[in-house]
Amino acid sequence: MALTDPPARDDEAARLRRRVAQLEKINAALMDRVERSTDMQGGAFSMFETAISLDAMVRDRTGALEVALERLNAANAELGAAHAAATAARVMLRDAIESLSDGFALFDAEDRMVLCNRAYLKIFPNFEEMSEDAPEFAELASRLAQSGATMGSRMAPERWFKDRMAQHRRAEGAHVQALADGRWIQINELRTSDGGTVGIYTDITTVKAEDARQRARELAERNLALQATLDTLSEGVCLFDAQRQLQAWNEGVLTVLALVDEGWRIDTHDALTRWCIEHRGLDRPEALDWRDGGGARVATNCTMGAGDAQRHFTVRSVSLKNGGMVFTFDDVTDHVQFERSLTETAETLERRVAERTAELVEVNLQLVDAKNEAETANRSKTSFIAAASHDLLQPLNAARLFVSAMDGHPMPERPRSLVKQASTALDSVEDLLEALFEISRLDAGAIQPEFADLSLGAILSALRVEFGPLALAGGLDFTVPDTPLWVRSDPRLLRRVLQNFVSNAIRYTEQGSVNVEVAQDDGDVVVTVRDTGPGIAEADRAEIFEEFRRVGKTQKIPGKGLGLAIVRRVTTMLGHAIDLDTAPSRGAAFSIRLPRVEAMAAVEEAGPAAAPARAGSGGMVLVIDNDPGILSGMEALLENWGLDVVTANDPSDAAAIAALEQGPAMLIVDYHLDDRLTGDRAVAMLRERAGRVIPAMVITADRGPETKAQLAGLSLPVLNKPVKPAQLRALLRQMDVL
Repeated sequence: MALTDPPARDDEAARLRRRVAQLEKINAALMDRVERSTDMQGGAFSMFETAISLDAMVRDRTGALEVALERLNAANAELGAAHAAATAARVMLRDAIESLSDGFALFDAEDRMVLCNRAYLKIFPNFEEMSEDAPEFAELASRLAQSGATMGSRMAPERWFKDRMAQHRRAEGAHVQALADGRWIQINELRTSDGGTVGIYTDITTVKAEDARQRARELAERNLALQATLDTLSEGVCLFDAQRQLQAWNEGVLTVLALVDEGWRIDTHDALTRWCIEHRGLDRPEALDWRDGGGARVATNCTMGAGDAQRHFTVRSVSLKNGGMVFTFDDVTDHVQFERSLTETAETLERRVAERTAELVEVNLQLVDAKNEAETANRSKTSFIAAASHDLLQPLNAARLFVSAMDGHPMPERPRSLVKQASTALDSVEDLLEALFEISRLDAGAIQPEFADLSLGAILSALRVEFGPLALAGGLDFTVPDTPLWVRSDPRLLRRVLQNFVSNAIRYTEQGSVNVEVAQDDGDVVVTVRDTGPGIAEADRAEIFEEFRRVGKTQKIPGKGLGLAIVRRVTTMLGHAIDLDTAPSRGAAFSIRLPRVEAMAAVEEAGPAAAPARAGSGGMVLVIDNDPGILSGMEALLENWGLDVVTANDPSDAAAIAALEQGPAMLIVDYHLDDRLTGDRAVAMLRERAGRVIPAMVITADRGPETKAQLAGLSLPVLNKPVKPAQLRALLRQMDVL
């Protein structure tokens, strides 16, 4: 409800009264003038006109006066209504404040009390005689401080007064005051819009009492829970306060300290210490030392009792922050006895371990001897393989040369057929020996991979050139894709694996196709050789990778069963996974997974090492070999090709020296000669004796990478034994000897 301002209404009424009085005076003066005025010319008509004019003016003035009076009456009516409304509002506000159960006090901007209710005076009865005089808040607070009506003012009146005034000035919310008569008052003070302060005072004594009772119940419940917890512990526990008085304990401490039947009271820390030392024979009294100020837990191992009744304990003590201490007694007798038994067992085990260790040392010595013997046998095997590869290939090479030489002579159909069958048999023996030597070198560790980043497209192109004619001869479709991918592997060994996959596919596929496929899978490159051959049964998948194992229909097809055995050894060495997808009558797909690498700039692969000089077409060839059979076979073969041939066992032979004087067009030298002379050294000796660089090639049964690299570094072409006449002829043509 809006309240009208009474002083403003009084001013308006006074102004209107003054205006009415002025108008009345003006009206009276005008009337008097009319009555006393005379016409200077004595004309009655002039006086009449003047009277009419004055009458009109009087009527106008009278109407304005009536309007002003009406407005005055309306203002007086509104003023009376406003006075009535303000009075009613004051009554209602007073009644509302008085109806509050909480104390209420209002202070103006000068911090003087404007009003308060009876509940406020009931809380602070000392203020009743001052409330009618509009006291300042400081006067009220000072009276409370001097009277000691609050607990704070009783102990430090000046400090309490200072703190109370600061709280009143801040007026930031609620705080609690404890009165001297036991009551608790919550005071909530807030600022008004005109700079005054309003305070609400609530008696919370009942709430405080209930809170205290609740806390007491919670404390009692916690004590019960603590006691129940202590009683569940197997250790004995006792708690002392800051005055070293016993506050809590459990049944375990009575049992541990043998107090159940003794009736001894340990109500103090001193009593506990005396009992443990005098009656229980505690061997380490420092376990019960008292410590002040809080700190870490201290554990002490000790014994109590004597003879068979002696028990082992771990006494733990904790100093509490409130000045008290807690002691726990843990009977560890069984644990100590168990540790002793473990120690005895450990000592027994140590003796047995020492005895067994001595036995193992003896066995290890035997194993070392056996290992040494195995390594010696392996070295002997490697040496044997090297020697066998030379000794076995020497006669095979001679036989190959003789057969090739016979093939160049005209002969009847029957002998020609026999020569061809002999050549086929020699091919079979050569393939078998080559596979056996390769497996032996892999098993002996004589072949070590040399990883490099390779162009997969270059390797697949070589396969296309190498096996295209063979597939065409068998009537098979043979496709090899072009690919820009690069992989990381050993180029020679990877080529060997793919050659085995492709050669097996062509050999065992009677009709259809053999396709090489390339795919990428999760950062790897998968190369697959897929054929339309007879396929492999599920039970035979593992068996085909063993030596000399051929299954199903493949047993009728010529082959040795060693290719996949070599593949398994090589891929294991390289760390490349292989896979087989096959089924009977559905063909087979052999795959190898290779790590993919980023493509590099194309590098042109070096072809076979060429002789440093050209000899011109035709001429004499000097052949050096320590095997007479090979010399005879080489001589017959080369003469069939229209060449002059001189043979010698050693570069120092008279025949070799005489041939050098004639200027040979070519040197063909065996790598392993007598007296540990090697082919590269023999070529160097012959060139030095001739005084010029004569084109030369080396023939060897040594297929090791070291020998190959050494001869390539000297620009000496190499042919492996047994020498294939087609390869020899191609190389001679390349060097312009034929």
